[in-house]
Amino acid sequence: MGHIEAGLRTHDISAPFPEEANRAMTARLAALHFAPTEQACQNLYQEGIPQSFVHLTGNTVIDALFWIQQKVQQQADRAINPASFASARSLVQEGKPYILITGHRRENFGDGFQNICKAVAVLADRHPEIGFIYPVHLNPHVQQPVHALLGKKKNIYLIPPLDYAPFVQAMAQARLILTDSGGVQEEAPSLGKPVLVMRESTERPEAVEAGTVRLVGTDKELIIRETERLLTDEDAYQSMASKSNPYGDGRAATRIVQALKAFRADRANDYSSALF
Repeated sequence: MGHIEAGLRTHDISAPFPEEANRAMTARLAALHFAPTEQACQNLYQEGIPQSFVHLTGNTVIDALFWIQQKVQQQADRAINPASFASARSLVQEGKPYILITGHRRENFGDGFQNICKAVAVLADRHPEIGFIYPVHLNPHVQQPVHALLGKKKNIYLIPPLDYAPFVQAMAQARLILTDSGGVQEEAPSLGKPVLVMRESTERPEAVEAGTVRLVGTDKELIIRETERLLTDEDAYQSMASKSNPYGDGRAATRIVQALKAFRADRANDYSSALF
């Protein structure tokens, strides 16, 4: 078995839950580990995974991002329809910048989402010149606080979740992104978009170290302060937007295929011997 996106760790089984536990368990089962970054490789080595079974590939999510962008630009696939985003974008006045928001983490349920929504509400009141597009996750623990606290704000647009192609467009056209998602931390930097991560920890510390994302947790005042800094300080904005994405160049799938072709089935026995 091969594990794509191997080696991501927060070293906290409760955050993100259950992904942290699932990834650690998968590492004990996989014969090949396709790690997106050098740090992810190091995490696997420290857990006793032999280096010969770990491959630094980048992440396939970046491959998918570039592929979708190309398809949309070429309009080569009728199945990739950006109409749902076009409908959402039309809600915001032409030429008006907007912030894209996503949130779904269960560790933020309750007070976390209350604080996030209160922060967004303050930002919307202070910055009527900015639109806020929020594709709202269908979980009731998300729907309830979001609609209760943000539903009446004129410049906040609560919409259904977007398919991947229109979501990529939403990211590409946003001024910046507020999220608790893992994948967005990898995707948005390839689009030159600063990301404020509304989580206390991340399994993608490389993005924090690279300066493409910043952790703000669910602290209302910190979310407000860091968002306003990016809205008003162009140097701070460009410092994040111009950084290189540490999660790959769009060729992860090619590297994974090469590793699979080079892998010999009889090495599975070597793997078991190395671990046990």
